[in-house]
Amino acid sequence: MKWLIISVVVLSLIGSVMWAMPTPRQRFESRLRLKGRALGFQVQLAQLQLPRARGEVEAERISAPAYRLMRTNLSRAERDQWRTWRVCRLDAIANNGLPEGWCWGEGEGVLDAAELALLAQMIDALPKDVLAIESTPLQLSVFWHEGREEGLDAIHAAMQPLLERKI
Repeated sequence: MKWLIISVVVLSLIGSVMWAMPTPRQRFESRLRLKGRALGFQVQLAQLQLPRARGEVEAERISAPAYRLMRTNLSRAERDQWRTWRVCRLDAIANNGLPEGWCWGEGEGVLDAAELALLAQMIDALPKDVLAIESTPLQLSVFWHEGREEGLDAIHAAMQPLLERKI
């Protein structure tokens, strides 16, 4: 009987230690976010308000990791006159000027044809698990499901032309 009690206590302690250890997915996310910080990203879990998809009654609100690069090349006047926009990977009605499968969440019509072409190039270069792109006077953000580590480098490279052109 003593051995049974000792075994239960030991298994309970081992179970507690195993429960406190991060899963392989959590370790991967931690490594990825550290690499993102090394590339200059601010990484945070953010709420994303998706537009109403075609055929849906209500819009969806989700939590997703946001990889953000700060805008350091804008003057105060440029920040004051900034046109904020957000596009989402979703089939909806508001999709003027965007590639198939993407729609406007905010700021439809604020970009000209050349800026839309650059945005389309960025979208084509992004991994397939990117949910949305948002541009504000403070930062350019990509909301991403964090699928593969190579995706982080692709996102970083795809964001550079938009940051340089102040889109």
